[in-house]
Amino acid sequence: MRPAPDYLRHELAGGARLLAAPLPDRASASLVLMLAVGSRFEEDRIGGASHFIEHLLFKGTRRRPTAKEIAETIEGVGGVMNAYTDKELTAYWSRVPADRIELAIDLMFDMVSESRLAPEDVERERMVILEELKMYLDQPQDYVHSLFDRLMWPGHPLGRDVIGTIESVSGTTREDLVRYVQGHYCLPNLVVGLSGAVDVEVTRTMIESRLTLPTSSDGRTYLPAPAPPATPGVVLHRKDTEQAHICIGTRAVSYLDPERYTLDLLNTILGEGMSSRLFLEIRERRGLAYDVHSYVSKHSDAGHFAVYMGVDPGKAAEAVRAVIDELHRIAEEPLGEAELVKAREFTKGRLRLGLEGTNSLATWLCQQELLTGEVKTVDEVVALYEAVTAEKVQSLAGRLLGQPLQMAVIGPFASDEPFRSAVGA
Repeated sequence: MRPAPDYLRHELAGGARLLAAPLPDRASASLVLMLAVGSRFEEDRIGGASHFIEHLLFKGTRRRPTAKEIAETIEGVGGVMNAYTDKELTAYWSRVPADRIELAIDLMFDMVSESRLAPEDVERERMVILEELKMYLDQPQDYVHSLFDRLMWPGHPLGRDVIGTIESVSGTTREDLVRYVQGHYCLPNLVVGLSGAVDVEVTRTMIESRLTLPTSSDGRTYLPAPAPPATPGVVLHRKDTEQAHICIGTRAVSYLDPERYTLDLLNTILGEGMSSRLFLEIRERRGLAYDVHSYVSKHSDAGHFAVYMGVDPGKAAEAVRAVIDELHRIAEEPLGEAELVKAREFTKGRLRLGLEGTNSLATWLCQQELLTGEVKTVDEVVALYEAVTAEKVQSLAGRLLGQPLQMAVIGPFASDEPFRSAVGA
């Protein structure tokens, strides 16, 4: 029998939904407005529009026409607010003293529903985003992930940076942004998250009185993920850096795939924390890297698994071979029960610790509802991790790592041949 949830779910007008986790012992309350729109929904011509709009909603509304007034509304009571854009969602959040939650609700819905998108703000923020993009391109430890995404999702919106390109940000007009907001900022695309010392019924009434977004969207969705690369691939960005920055990986499962919990444990074993295989082998035993870790990226219909490391250029080829050896080892050798138990406990503990804050809990509830259409409790997720066996981990590792490896490299290399040889390209 399904355990009683530790949250409340309400259907709101127009298809919006509210997920609330009352925590009466907390001093704070957090509000999250999450919308089902992100960079994956964009045409290349307006790439970065979701992120551009996220910036602009902080610049002024009809009732609060300046960025200063918006910021002071929350900061004036000691609260914090921010936002972020991903491939398939955009989120706006605020955390305030619990007795100021109505102020946060009023401001956040004002921003999302009544932003001016003033022409002067569009032009000013365009310059800010272009500077942000240039800063990002100058940071190889970040940019290498963008190169890897392009290799993993060639010619597809998933392979484009959330922020867009210099060309798309420069060319996107205010009219483009207004049409994009009108098409995607609507009640069926909205999930509201609430957590902390709140009276759910009272705050629900506050929220319902502010649901003024349109009740339908333009119906546009995103392109399905392309087929996985059929052959190994390497992309080298030559740059005079002190370190080589490398990403190696393959396609993996989506956030809707039942094997996503197995993938999480596989990732933990290989590259999460200071007791992971990659950290112990690449850093502790061989001294080849300061930073080496693995990570997963999941979308609705696909995902990828990758390893990142920053190494001395002279040792890059050796480090790549060592990482590939570790990938082969987990796919080919039986996994010990003790190592699996350690990975389970690590993953379960990180989940629980990560949800201690009111903002993180509200965000977690929203993401599940928005992306999967089903909200699991922490205990349900823990049970799914407990059900993962050593055989499942090895089987998934064999399937994923049996695919052609893809690699992105940034560093002072004259040729990509050593890296191509390592992955068989």
